[in-house]
Amino acid sequence: MIVAFSVAPEGNGESLAPAVARAVRVVRESGLPNETSAMFTTVEGEWDEVMDVVKRATEAAGEGASRISLTIKADIREGVSDALHGKVDAVERELGSG
Repeated sequence: MIVAFSVAPEGNGESLAPAVARAVRVVRESGLPNETSAMFTTVEGEWDEVMDVVKRATEAAGEGASRISLTIKADIREGVSDALHGKVDAVERELGSG
């Protein structure tokens, strides 16, 4: 499965960078394939391992906050691996064929 998620503590000032960095560190240290963009962090793996990483990343981002906002989008597809890159590659091939 691939999960794209965005997590932000609420009520901790203007900059979210420190909280987001804590969450991204958890994801990167997990060893699962992942990418971070301006709006989401995407992680790929099996259901239990991905959801565990999302939970731990959310907890890390929310340190010291009384409330946390979490947005999750998931693509759950059996028997597919490296979809994190495969989906983007398919779009790039289409763009190159135009």
